[in-house]
Amino acid sequence: MSRTTVALLAALEAVIVAAVGIGICVVALTVLWAAQYHLAGDFMVVWRAAADVWLVGHGVNLTVALDPQTVGTLGLPGAAAPFQVTIALLGFAALTAGLGVRTGLRAAETPYRRTGAISALTVFLAVSLLVTLTAGSAVVTPSLWQGIVLPPFVYALGIGVGFAFAGLRGASGRAPARAGERSDDHAGRDDMASTGGRDGAAPVTVAVRARIDTIPAPVRAGVLGAIRAGSAATALVIGASAFVLALLIFGNYGAIISLYEQLQTGVAGGVALTVAQLAFLPNLVIWLMSWLVGPGFAIGTGSAVSPIGTALGPLPGVPLFGVIPAHGYTFGLVGVLVPLLAGFVAAALLRATRRTNADGPLALLLTALGIGVVAGIQLGLLAWWSAGALGPGRLHDVGPNPWLVGALAAAEVGIAAVIGLLAGGRARR
Repeated sequence: MSRTTVALLAALEAVIVAAVGIGICVVALTVLWAAQYHLAGDFMVVWRAAADVWLVGHGVNLTVALDPQTVGTLGLPGAAAPFQVTIALLGFAALTAGLGVRTGLRAAETPYRRTGAISALTVFLAVSLLVTLTAGSAVVTPSLWQGIVLPPFVYALGIGVGFAFAGLRGASGRAPARAGERSDDHAGRDDMASTGGRDGAAPVTVAVRARIDTIPAPVRAGVLGAIRAGSAATALVIGASAFVLALLIFGNYGAIISLYEQLQTGVAGGVALTVAQLAFLPNLVIWLMSWLVGPGFAIGTGSAVSPIGTALGPLPGVPLFGVIPAHGYTFGLVGVLVPLLAGFVAAALLRATRRTNADGPLALLLTALGIGVVAGIQLGLLAWWSAGALGPGRLHDVGPNPWLVGALAAAEVGIAAVIGLLAGGRARR
């Protein structure tokens, strides 16, 4: 496969990735437009609204300035002055990142992986620029620089993860060769690595690897082990949060349906609202993760939903908020066991599979500290991205406190990781 073919295919895939996310918004809003307004008016209104939703789904801030008549109709305190919507509908970001992983895996299968990645990101950047320039209206104005930067950044994260998965898959699937023998495929890859690869710019990679090789092997193994185990602990906590949220949705199904009926949106409005809530599901998973870790989350200034107490004011008319009981969840501080068990299991598996050379007390402590720090940073960043302003007034503060989530998660996972490393060491012996 030639370099040009790789670049063109990567560019096409980037267009498809952007079109999938934008298309979901356009289809849902077009159905609403057809049902409610019978296709009357300018379709550009639908396009701008879809573009705004797609952008805010990637973390782009929207500035909203409502006219006095709309402010009077809605009755929202503080809506008379322009306000910002900064909370991301993370379902769109997850979709873009997930498809970016696929792009990275495909590019990694070619000898021009760097060319494929650059081509895909360039085209996605161009699409983001076009969407940002055509979005917005007299009421809603997206941030220009965020609209240009953040969607490609999310896509780039996915591509990077795809490259990492491809490297792990290649390493695990590499069969041991006899002395003096190499397969043609690996010989070709080795030639590209030694000569700088067909994309060039390999001297930088070689220099970075040379610097890494100067780090003592025990330190290098400990750092890599902490990253692996910390990421595994993060995945376990998020997975448990998603499972608990699914149980809560199933258990509160009647309350959710009741909220749908109170809104009286009709079939078309219900479809659009459901699509928006599906995009909001990752936020709820992260909020529930924050509840399990301990700090909980807020739905409006002065409110709190946490294991030690719940204080809620008026909630936005979102049916999925029916999973939040007015008096909190009954299982209380039992949820804190989730990050503790995640840290223990991740560390025990790390030690049992000989992924770290931490044998002395100091080495064990430092590795456990690293596991906690990695998990705390990752969970704190997720909490930060899931929170923001949902509207004017008290809705300016919605979601978890990322600093508290990161600090408590690091402490809980780190403490459990010490026990897990000790248990893993005994199992290995």
